[in-house]
Amino acid sequence: MRVRSLHPWNVNYREAIRIQEKLRAEISLINSAREVRSIAGADVSYSRDGGEAVAAMVVLSYPDLDPIDEAFSWGKISFPYIPGLLSFREAPLIIEAFQRLQRIPDVVLYDGQGIAHIRSFGLAAHMGVLLDLPSVGCAKKKLVGDFGEVGLHAGSTTSLKIDGKIVGAVIRTRRGVKPVFVSPGHRIDLQSSIGLVLKTCRGFRLPEPIRRAHLMVKRIRSLGGTAPTKK
Repeated sequence: MRVRSLHPWNVNYREAIRIQEKLRAEISLINSAREVRSIAGADVSYSRDGGEAVAAMVVLSYPDLDPIDEAFSWGKISFPYIPGLLSFREAPLIIEAFQRLQRIPDVVLYDGQGIAHIRSFGLAAHMGVLLDLPSVGCAKKKLVGDFGEVGLHAGSTTSLKIDGKIVGAVIRTRRGVKPVFVSPGHRIDLQSSIGLVLKTCRGFRLPEPIRRAHLMVKRIRSLGGTAPTKK
């Protein structure tokens, strides 16, 4: 699996910011995900002490959402938790999981931000540029931006804005649950991102690819002590 090697990961806070500011120029919000036949979800879960984590990527057929492939990676976390720099904690393990897949997905959904980010370069944007794949951020919490009221029924949306510019959408994927925060990461536009999220929700708050990845990392983490290297 080809991954672009654009920068080192062993960096400090200031270097990480410089990398984000440099690479955000490579983001394209032109939709290239026109014939989607497979869609992946990525998620990361941490050990109790936060020193290790497991990342999983699950690939489903689209639009049927049947399982096609899955892989994971378990390892130590060296970068500290700093809001806005999540990719420097999670991307190395997600990349390892991606490289273990047998099937390259057409689109990847990430449990994180796309361009709805203080430097327009959240996890989904960063991963999209590195993998050169259409990517969408679907986060459970807002990082930055303002939005209005979201309708109560499933499918209700409202714009997420930063300084008056629309960068994403706040979507109620299921009645009675909190909305999710969707923004394009790379090689996809906002409307297509919204459409994919809504079409892959199967009665749960999270889109099915991310939900499956979340279940996988929880299952693997429950193994404890042993750090497996192959699914």
